[in-house]
Amino acid sequence: MRGLKISKALGSGFSCNGNTVAYLCGSNGPLNGYGLDKKQLSKIPIQARPGPSISSSYSSPLGFTIQSAVLPTAYPYLLFKGITTFGWPTGYWFFHGIIDKLKHLIGSKSSQAMVLLAMGHDKSDGKIILDKETNKIIFSPPHDPLLPQKVKAFQKITRKLGGILFMSRFRSASVHLLGGCNASSDSSDGVCDPNGQVFDPEVPGLVHQGLYVCDASLIPCSVGVNPSLTIAAAAEHVCKDLVNNVLKYKTKTCTNYVSKVVDQNPPIETHDTLKSSETSYVSVKETLRGYIGGMPCTATLRMKINLQNSNDFDDWNYSIMRKSLVTLKGKVGGYVVFRAIEKDKLHVIDGEVKMFEVNYRTPYTQYMHYRLLLAAASGSRYVLEGKKIMNPYLFAIFSRKETTTLYVTFKRVSGNFAEDHHVGLNLKGKLKVSMIQLLKTLLSLEGNGKGRFLHLFLLHLLRTYILQIPQGIHEEYTPTDSYNNSYPTSTFHELETGDGCIISCRRWNRGHSRLKFNEEKHPVLLLNGHSTESFCLPTEPNDLIRTLLTEGHEIWLLQPRLHPLNPSNNFTIEDLGRYDIPAVISKICEFHGPSMKVHVVAHCVGGLAIHIAVMGGHVSPTRIASLCCTNSSMFFKLSTLATVKMWLPLVSISMALLGKNKTLTLLDTSKASLRHRLLMYIARWIPRYERCTCNECEVFSGIFGNTFWHQNLTPTMHHWLNKRSTTKLPMAAFPHLRKICKSGFIVDSKGNNSYLIHPERIAVSTLYISGGRSLLVTPETTFLANKYVKLHQPGFRHERIVVDGFGHSDLLIGEESCKEVFPYIVSHIRLCEEGKDIVMINKEKKDRKEALDWAADPYRVASFSTWSSMSKLRLLGC
Repeated sequence: MRGLKISKALGSGFSCNGNTVAYLCGSNGPLNGYGLDKKQLSKIPIQARPGPSISSSYSSPLGFTIQSAVLPTAYPYLLFKGITTFGWPTGYWFFHGIIDKLKHLIGSKSSQAMVLLAMGHDKSDGKIILDKETNKIIFSPPHDPLLPQKVKAFQKITRKLGGILFMSRFRSASVHLLGGCNASSDSSDGVCDPNGQVFDPEVPGLVHQGLYVCDASLIPCSVGVNPSLTIAAAAEHVCKDLVNNVLKYKTKTCTNYVSKVVDQNPPIETHDTLKSSETSYVSVKETLRGYIGGMPCTATLRMKINLQNSNDFDDWNYSIMRKSLVTLKGKVGGYVVFRAIEKDKLHVIDGEVKMFEVNYRTPYTQYMHYRLLLAAASGSRYVLEGKKIMNPYLFAIFSRKETTTLYVTFKRVSGNFAEDHHVGLNLKGKLKVSMIQLLKTLLSLEGNGKGRFLHLFLLHLLRTYILQIPQGIHEEYTPTDSYNNSYPTSTFHELETGDGCIISCRRWNRGHSRLKFNEEKHPVLLLNGHSTESFCLPTEPNDLIRTLLTEGHEIWLLQPRLHPLNPSNNFTIEDLGRYDIPAVISKICEFHGPSMKVHVVAHCVGGLAIHIAVMGGHVSPTRIASLCCTNSSMFFKLSTLATVKMWLPLVSISMALLGKNKTLTLLDTSKASLRHRLLMYIARWIPRYERCTCNECEVFSGIFGNTFWHQNLTPTMHHWLNKRSTTKLPMAAFPHLRKICKSGFIVDSKGNNSYLIHPERIAVSTLYISGGRSLLVTPETTFLANKYVKLHQPGFRHERIVVDGFGHSDLLIGEESCKEVFPYIVSHIRLCEEGKDIVMINKEKKDRKEALDWAADPYRVASFSTWSSMSKLRLLGC
């Protein structure tokens, strides 16, 4: 005999759940027992088509329940396919059937008809067997002792409503088939054990491993009511045992493999507490409420957290750390209520949580990560990812908000948890847990590790917010020098400005364009921010210079008097726009002729300087092919912390400490004077958003504030920026920069508004880009600039972009800048090269006077503590 040995009880113990189906037609009242017809049904997707629906229910004291049902219009058609029926009372029942049949053929509904269903308890003695001689299935229905009482009940209903009754004369007609592979304690009475595993009848007590029954055939008797929930509960019970067996099997089969790939002599952890914590856990309940994409959402989660010491991070963490502190990891269950997306609950079918996680790029900051795979009743799958950020900023002022706020993204996905294929929906928002709920959570902890969990929780908060100790052992990064070898070669040019200052610039010859047309393109002039390099990044696989070279442009990089190579002890930002920028544009015209236009890409202070140059009349707008500024414009709006720094007398104190030499040496501190060392010491203690273990980064961020989010920079970029690029910090322009920051727009060195009064001079196509996660300069800067140029120069193309997740200089030096930011700059330059920088002016638009109102910007960010939920934004000004 082929196949597995199965119990002889297979096919026996069959039940119809005591069902008896009847059909009432020809009633005097409009019963409306039919649903959609064929035409209506065909217009509805298969997964959304309605089936039989219960419209009313009555439980009889005789031991059965009668329900009325609404069926598709095909029921009378099926009735005449050969169902043996009888009519009560006798008479013209056949003609009523013919009438219903004719109505069905012409597409009409029989409104005087209804389906009745009686459910009770039969003897569950039915059988289904296969006749080997005829190869046919033989069905013996179960005995139903309540059938006569059901017939009488149907007859009473017929008398009351009037009409003709059709029903089976001899046996139950069931829509709820149960049994056949009954669960039992042994193979003599059933096919499966109580966990759904199929018995092996040859060996008593054993089962066929991996073979399960997980449907209604497992239930050994009638249940007397609609059995769908009973079937679901039985299936869930079987699935739990199935999953446990699969996990045990994987553990056994993976043991040998793991022993081969893991070090045979691992270091032994001698700490008794850590040894005992490997088996300890704590169960945490948490309810979060808030808004995602502006729509209310509630997450009710239950987390089981293992208290163990992790010596390595998986793909959520970063392997550069040799050792980590105790990281709490666990699984998450529960559900999410998001009515705007799904009417039913979104159940967590796979969830992970990692508490007190440390990113090696930000060792002072700790994170709590949540990642949940959600399943909806509709079959859709969603991923909810959240992050709590605990940052040692201003001595725990924001600790309450940070520990209770989860910044989330909500996506619809296809595939499994690991693949995470995005299919359209991508929302962001915040979920919060109240302090009362948080206290309830801590008081309701369960498990054998409650004390240890509370100890670790308080310890990490103390280390993060009060002691401010970097978490984990942070390796010193040692880069190689090979990154300089493959960078495109450039020529160096010295320039003498109109005031006699010597500055320099670098020139890269045009590359080979990937585009089909080969006409000569305008060169691109790049203007850096204050003292740092943002465009020429030899450590990165790509930067803006190489991106523009592949587009076929010639690149000029200005190194003005605030550059570390040309430090000056006496200059203002106005000098950059009045002398340095005109000098380099004149140099470009020497190579290409006086009629050549230049694309300008400027960052931060470079953006202020180019606006001073153009709006001050030092550079004619006819020389500018297009203008692109990142986190800069003719306006300059700072974040809260930066504004406070500018209003405090820190600049005056710094100038006094610097003395005559206003260029601060960052690298070789042995050559620094006592005044400079004192200033650097003070700078390390000035509050900033993110702290760093690099001394140079600490000094620079103490003076300016953080100019990038550390998470956005690669280790090579961070090392090169602080150890090789920013060697000196010319600070002579700080008094002028302070006046600009306090005014909120470009002013001259005396603080007078000499530039905004000349909007006619900014007759160029513009692109303004801001980082959505503000650090120094807020998106208000580009918002006001975009409104200003659209109001005064409506004939040119003006665009504004807000890129989520970026701060200040990381817009250009970030790891993902080439994907998230550079395409906007390239697209803007391409449009201007194609002559699409001019737009048609609508008369109504020309006459409209738009107020420069910051509150009108829908992408306003209130403060740093608000982790921006802005998506990448493109506001077109045409």
